[in-house]
Amino acid sequence: MRTENVAERPNVVFIVADDLGSADLGCYGGRPADFGGVSPELDALAASGIRFTQGYANAPVGSPTRFALMTGRYQYRLRGAAEEPLNVSARGSDMLGLPPAHPTLASLLRAAGYATSLVGKWHLGYPPHFGPLRSGYQDFYGSLSGNVDYFSHRDQHGQYDLWQNLRAANATGYLTDLLTERAVQTIDRAAQARTPLFLSLHYTAPQSPWEARGDEARAYQVAPNLLDLNGGSVHTYRSMIHHMDEGVGRVRQALARNGLLDNTLIIFTSGNGGDRFADSWPLMGGKMDLTEGGIRVPWVAHWPRVIAPAGESRQTCMTMDWSATMLDIGGAQPAAGYPWDGQSLLPLLQDVAWHQDQPLFWRMNHRGQRAMRDGDWKYLRIDGVDYLFNLHADERERANLASVLPERLQAMVAAWEAWNASMPPIPDDATVSLCYTDADMPQR
Repeated sequence: MRTENVAERPNVVFIVADDLGSADLGCYGGRPADFGGVSPELDALAASGIRFTQGYANAPVGSPTRFALMTGRYQYRLRGAAEEPLNVSARGSDMLGLPPAHPTLASLLRAAGYATSLVGKWHLGYPPHFGPLRSGYQDFYGSLSGNVDYFSHRDQHGQYDLWQNLRAANATGYLTDLLTERAVQTIDRAAQARTPLFLSLHYTAPQSPWEARGDEARAYQVAPNLLDLNGGSVHTYRSMIHHMDEGVGRVRQALARNGLLDNTLIIFTSGNGGDRFADSWPLMGGKMDLTEGGIRVPWVAHWPRVIAPAGESRQTCMTMDWSATMLDIGGAQPAAGYPWDGQSLLPLLQDVAWHQDQPLFWRMNHRGQRAMRDGDWKYLRIDGVDYLFNLHADERERANLASVLPERLQAMVAAWEAWNASMPPIPDDATVSLCYTDADMPQR
């Protein structure tokens, strides 16, 4: 639904979780916690919108996905995205970040007449060379780094990392709740402005450290290492998701209270697959893996004016497709020299029966991983070993058909090689930063 009248264009609220498993939410088969349903608000959003069962992140780790999210293009085109992931050692670098000259989701929507706001995690490079305000956002409240304590709001090196535009926010409270409150305030302001709103709400939950709303005392314990390798539990993890889910409910209520809900597209997803305590059944793998558990993520879309309730789609899609969708809905056009790699899913939002798969590609420096999905088929390489899976029959990736269907495997290898040749090579100095090793916990 496109309109030339800017004031009538839909608002867009793009909600991104961090390290959420594909089966953590109730609407994706997640089991209840001991306190009840983990995600009733998101489950309700899915029930009144569309739930995608074959949706992916552009990468199995956060910052590369965010490059794709912001550009609508394969992240491999940009040097900063070769870091797996960006870490605080990038502070001060003029290379490791999202170049301000590159057109972005926010800058293109802003040029199309939208008010643009980022609430939450940036993770695309540090000032003075990079930052949300240099890449199209008019307003920013959140963190710059990849990992922040929920109470002290300090990063892995102990530096304060909660900002209101260019100044320290100096806020107190549980980070998930602070981000929710800021998002509600942003919606309330937008309702008075008669300007369409693009709100990026990028929660840090349920990423480590493993701190629920009542765990403030743990902030001092985990300060030396926010990966929190000797802490956490399934109960705490589910509580963290539940706090985020409550925030999603408050955002939805704010839209309804201001009369904006009917013509607002709400999108929910995760930046990558689940981490230590996540539920990804029946998928294998998680964060940093190109097996399905590392890249298959929830995608929920809600837009009462356009989307019929109770929809479900097997359309394959990835993060950059949703970037193209939001730009399409907002009336934006690709900038010269920066064509989108993603395809708009607007036709699907208008008619859930629409289906138009295209091949999806991934690569990782870590373990020399590569993957391609084409229809039901997936080609995967890990540590030099090639695999072929029919995901419709075997989404757990246990039945390797490489020796049974060698011609199909070779065709997909050739297609991946041709795609890879169209991308810049992985730089020799690109780094891989693992959250944990066999010494910290048994591997999958």
